[in-house]
Amino acid sequence: MILEWILLFLAGFAGGILNSIAGGGSFITFPALMMAGVPPIQANATNTYASCAGYISGAVGFRQDIAQNSRQLTFTIIGSLIGGALGAYLLLTVDEQQFLTAIPWLLLFATLLFIFGAKITQLLGQLTGSNKSSAVWSSGLIGLCLIGVSAYGGFFNAGLGVIVLSYLVIAGYSDINQMNGLKLLISSCVSLIAIVIFVYEGAIDWQRGSVVMVGTLLGGYCAARISRNIKQSYVKNFVALFSIALTVYFFYDVYI
Repeated sequence: MILEWILLFLAGFAGGILNSIAGGGSFITFPALMMAGVPPIQANATNTYASCAGYISGAVGFRQDIAQNSRQLTFTIIGSLIGGALGAYLLLTVDEQQFLTAIPWLLLFATLLFIFGAKITQLLGQLTGSNKSSAVWSSGLIGLCLIGVSAYGGFFNAGLGVIVLSYLVIAGYSDINQMNGLKLLISSCVSLIAIVIFVYEGAIDWQRGSVVMVGTLLGGYCAARISRNIKQSYVKNFVALFSIALTVYFFYDVYI
């Protein structure tokens, strides 16, 4: 048990560092929980719980940037809560085998988003910039995009940050600090409502999740010093290679 907790703490610590520097921490914490014997759906719910504190603390750090968008905050929070609740409910309606079969595809989707997220965001920025008057980017469609993005986060946490940033580009944001703040706010709302549903259904492994969460918080704190000495490109390349290897492993384990 002690060795298991040490490994989970180290996974959380590494995940917290990655989340602070480049993102992708769930590529470590989620499989670590499964390796510790937590069933797939419960591991996913527990990973959401373990990641939530980092989202909230980050959002607090960007509170001034978030406040610049005060007129849209209610819309953003409500949409995030609705989508997060839908995703969490959907997760709990599938059985373990269905979710286990879906894991490789979810990891593949999250991996591709992590690798090509910047290019996708740039492309979306060009499209929105040249079609500002188009009805396609109406407030109704933007609201549906927010709910869809949040639903993904409620169902599967990995890759949420990249998806949210792409949504924010569609919604017309361009200030990177404000976008990072709103990304953390949306992620916090999605995680909090999902956790409420997971708690009601008893889907969280509190002991293992708390160990990962402590590691995540400490890793995020230490990353402020580490990030000054490590190029982000190196970290991103590591996360990309690790996520590709993890995706290949799950495809092999599930389908072969």
